[in-house]
Amino acid sequence: MSESKRSMQSTWTDSDDAPELGDEFFQRADFLDGDKVVRRGRPKSAAPNVLVSLRIPPDVLARWKETGPGWQTRMVASLKNHAPS
Repeated sequence: MSESKRSMQSTWTDSDDAPELGDEFFQRADFLDGDKVVRRGRPKSAAPNVLVSLRIPPDVLARWKETGPGWQTRMVASLKNHAPS
């Protein structure tokens, strides 16, 4: 048998010799519902927020950040309350 044919042959002779499937394999695996791939993570929002660039005085930004986690959500709520109708 030629060298090229030998290298193409599988060395796996027994299905009991299959490698262990570790946590990494299953974390990267696709989940299927029938033939459809099930997406992971948070579902897409019907009304996603829009990314903008806004210049804010450093002291104002610092005061918002000092209010703790969730400061961006509170800032948006404040802007909504003060937005013209």
